[in-house]
Amino acid sequence: MKKFFFFFFFSLFILKSNLSFSELVEGKWVFTKDNDYCYIGSLPTLLDVPEGKQRGDAYILVYRINKNPEAIVQINAGYPYKDSEPVIVNIDKMSYEFYSQDDSAWTDSDSKIIYAMKKGIDLIVTGVSSRGTKTVDEYTLKGFTDAYNKLTDDC
Repeated sequence: MKKFFFFFFFSLFILKSNLSFSELVEGKWVFTKDNDYCYIGSLPTLLDVPEGKQRGDAYILVYRINKNPEAIVQINAGYPYKDSEPVIVNIDKMSYEFYSQDDSAWTDSDSKIIYAMKKGIDLIVTGVSSRGTKTVDEYTLKGFTDAYNKLTDDC
């Protein structure tokens, strides 16, 4: 519930500032700072779009709101996830389960996930859409640690 509360306010800040995620780059971690929030984010290096299907924007963020020391990991699929279906995140050989609402997924183990991301090479997200379509997206973790350090130092 706490994640949804943070995401709600994060969404309001984004709408208020007319910010879009157009500055995110495939395969690169980008740092963004505003008065009310900071985040790092990346687009997938491999986006799974099954034949005949369409998707919105897919990305991963790690963000902090109002200088809150807790960083939150969020994955956006670009489609609504299937209810009660976990989103599986693999960082190298370790597997983590995220929970979802609409097109976003979170974890209750943000610090554990961030630690793994700092040590990892690749992050793979496996999700199932509300229509039952399975997707597998890949992100690189190259540059994540530098971007995360900037997030913690500057926010």
